[in-house]
Amino acid sequence: MSLIPWLRWNEAPPRLSSRSPAEMVLETLMMELAGQMRAAERQQWQRGHAVRKVCTGVDYSWLASTPRPTYDLSPGERLQLEAVCAKIRPSYCGPAIIRFRQLVAEHEPEAREVSRLFRSVLQEVLERMKQEEEAHKLTRQWSLRPRGGLALAPFKTRARIAPFASDIRTISEDVERDTPPPPRTWSMPEFRVPKED
Repeated sequence: MSLIPWLRWNEAPPRLSSRSPAEMVLETLMMELAGQMRAAERQQWQRGHAVRKVCTGVDYSWLASTPRPTYDLSPGERLQLEAVCAKIRPSYCGPAIIRFRQLVAEHEPEAREVSRLFRSVLQEVLERMKQEEEAHKLTRQWSLRPRGGLALAPFKTRARIAPFASDIRTISEDVERDTPPPPRTWSMPEFRVPKED
């Protein structure tokens, strides 16, 4: 029998991160952008290398490895993207990354186009957040509104529903006037012609 599981009592318990959820979202989204930019650069280099290999017919990549030019965001653009990322709630971080990956896979952009694609995805997510927030406000307003049926509706007391009343006198009307009306079913309201005094 091993004593190792019993000796773990003096290990420090795992600590939770001291960063706020907003900081974690910001870092996650910016790391995703950097990773997709590196992948786009790699694909762009591979495509260019394949074209050169086809054109020359010879592969000299083993002979001299030229440094790959890397595209980096300008500080202003990075700050703008970080400001937009800071507005994203943690629950929308995963769907934003999934949507970004889908668009990158569909369009196969160059490295400098990745940041524009990322910005458009962030704008979509912010729009969706705004729409869902407005829908939530509306449902909250409807749920907090006082409930009332027709009894609370401001109907005039003199207005009566009389669907069968008409100005034309008939023989059956004289007969019906003396007999009590037949009882209605429970689902139907009782309609009566107001008696004039």
